[in-house]
Parts: sequence; C-alpha cells; structure tokens
Amino acid sequence: MGIVRTDDVLGGKPRLEGRRVSVLQVAELVLTHGQSPEYVADQLDLSLAEVHTALAYHYDNVEGMNELRERHVELEAELEDVSTPPPEPAER
Repeated sequence: MGIVRTDDVLGGKPRLEGRRVSVLQVAELVLTHGQSPEYVADQLDLSLAEVHTALAYHYDNVEGMNELRERHVELEAELEDVSTPPPEPAER
C-alpha cells in the first residue's frame, strides 16, 4: 500500500495505490471537514491504515497539496463562469 501518481487516473493527482481515491480527497475530509479518520475509512471503503497513509503523504507534501487545492478552486471558478444557469421554472 502506498501513494502513486498515474497520468490517466485522477488526472495524475497523488492517490492511494489500487484506488481511485486521492490524497487530497482524504485530507479534505479529515482536515477541512473535521471527519474522523475512522469515519473517512468507512465512507470511502478504505482501511484506517490507508487513510493514515494518505494523511502522512499530505503532511510530507503540504506545498504540493496546497497547489493542487488552489488549482481545484481555480478550475471550479472557471467552470462556474462558463456554465449556463438553470432555466427559470415555467409559470403555471
């Protein structure tokens, strides 16, 4: 079990080997949203060791993780700018 980066899986973001779960996804749930590692393991069908492996990688690579987070926020903003708002409900 470890952390890998593969260009064609999750856009090359660091992820748990053999899983489609990114390090950033695990870190966000635990560090930003305050979920316990046990809860995250249960919700993402991971072992507790996998959650801690992802968190350890995050702490060892804080700058890189922050850059990924910033790119994600920028991409969301760009998508919001170009997306079409939903149509207004029809009046009856």
